[in-house]
Amino acid sequence: MNRKLSNDELHRISPEEFKSSEKTPIVIVLDNIRSLNNIGSTFRTADAFIIEAIYLCGITAQPPHREIQKTALGATETVVWKYFKETSEAIKELKTKGYQIAAIEQAENSVMLNELEINLNNKIAVVFGNEVKGVEQQVINESDLVIEIPQFGTKHSLNIAVSVGIVIWDLFQKIKN
Repeated sequence: MNRKLSNDELHRISPEEFKSSEKTPIVIVLDNIRSLNNIGSTFRTADAFIIEAIYLCGITAQPPHREIQKTALGATETVVWKYFKETSEAIKELKTKGYQIAAIEQAENSVMLNELEINLNNKIAVVFGNEVKGVEQQVINESDLVIEIPQFGTKHSLNIAVSVGIVIWDLFQKIKN
């Protein structure tokens, strides 16, 4: 029989310990995300995998916001975030800091996530696009590579929060292993 663990048994770090801990060298870039729930979920995923930062761009809402907090559950207090009016500004800053830019999109010459090999010496920034339009073409043009999540059903897209979870889990595994 499996007994569910209590919160005390999970040995979670405190917000103070989170802020001083070594971060996973990933920045999540949200390119014009309209859903506050998707934004909050991204913060929660970023907290779970000790992601370096989230860059909020364009129409993407910023904390503090009640609707973001509903799904973030306090992660906006631990995860570093920064706002940019234009996603291209965020990309430019990340490139000057030595990040490899990866758009998460279905595009020509994309690399399937399960086939992606990463250089552990590189820091990576992953760009997730608008729920309807995806990652802007200009941002794809500015990216170093495009990563695609393999899908096999009748639908050709995933919810942003689900995509963030899949990509961050995969990258986290590749970096930590």
